[in-house]
Amino acid sequence: MTTGIRLKYVHGWVDRRSGKVRYFFRRDGRQTPLPGLPGSNEFMDAYRAALAMQPLPRPMIGASRTKAGSLGALIVSYKASTEFLSLKPATQTTYRNILERFRLAHGDKPVAMLTREHIKAMLAAKVKTPAAANHWLRLVKMLMHLAVEDKWRPDNPAAGIKRVKNKTDGFHTWTEEEIAQFEAYHPIGSKARLALALLLYTAQRRSDVVKMGRQHVRGDTVKVRQDKTGTMLAIPLHPALAAVIEATPNNQLTFLTTSFGKPFTAPGFGNWFRGRCNEANIPKPCSAHGLRKAACRRLAEAGCSANVIASISGHATLAEVSRYTKAADQERMARDGMAAITRTKTGNGG
Repeated sequence: MTTGIRLKYVHGWVDRRSGKVRYFFRRDGRQTPLPGLPGSNEFMDAYRAALAMQPLPRPMIGASRTKAGSLGALIVSYKASTEFLSLKPATQTTYRNILERFRLAHGDKPVAMLTREHIKAMLAAKVKTPAAANHWLRLVKMLMHLAVEDKWRPDNPAAGIKRVKNKTDGFHTWTEEEIAQFEAYHPIGSKARLALALLLYTAQRRSDVVKMGRQHVRGDTVKVRQDKTGTMLAIPLHPALAAVIEATPNNQLTFLTTSFGKPFTAPGFGNWFRGRCNEANIPKPCSAHGLRKAACRRLAEAGCSANVIASISGHATLAEVSRYTKAADQERMARDGMAAITRTKTGNGG
């Protein structure tokens, strides 16, 4: 099968075993195979790279099975983009999983025919899981933005579509009673108690805590580069955390290790920590991330501003941490108000 498209330096030959036409780029003695058919996105990307004498883009999973102009082809194009490849590996994995499910369901459909109504209907089908629905919508908007930029279509049909309302506050924030219950079951010196202390007294994500070791403790400071944001933080070492670290045996590069002495992955640590919560009869909503939120809550209740909390937690925006300060301020003002009423009533002899 030939396409009728003629491109300089491109040659084709018929593979007798498969009967398919194979293409390659030949210039100045350099011969490079080209994927797909002339005119397809993967072929043209490889052709342009060869013309510029640049390394060819890595072939993407599913690229050979996609139709030009389809949603599947657009997803392949996005996964080969600088925007996607510059994401953190964990974020790439999350995005890839969502996009692969989308590709399996709708990958053969043409990008040009996707309408606003189609997207809203797909979003409505995910309404029972608001967080997942909104994450999906965000990626679809990114895909459609790419389609407009690359002239696959003139408009972004996902633009302006509202997120699904999510009435939850996300991960459960541990209460002081739950923290005390965990500490009562897991004594200082245990790996579980060290895990809780690292989460609670650094306010970091599990992906950062699993990488921490004694080399990150410098004097009275814990220094960590956040895995998600790349931000470098210097966090004062809390006395309670220092005491737990000192009392816990460790001769590895990381404080927390698996039963085989290897560093945890973030998901693996989350599962392991959930097991330690079960042992202490801590309810299911409690998670490792909930301790990061508990740390922020404690800081807010201590009167810290959103900026101060973010300087420790490393939140990129103040929107999340402002929720803690607002809640703490509301309770503090309510108490002050009721105390003022009590004083006034007492002073009036009521």
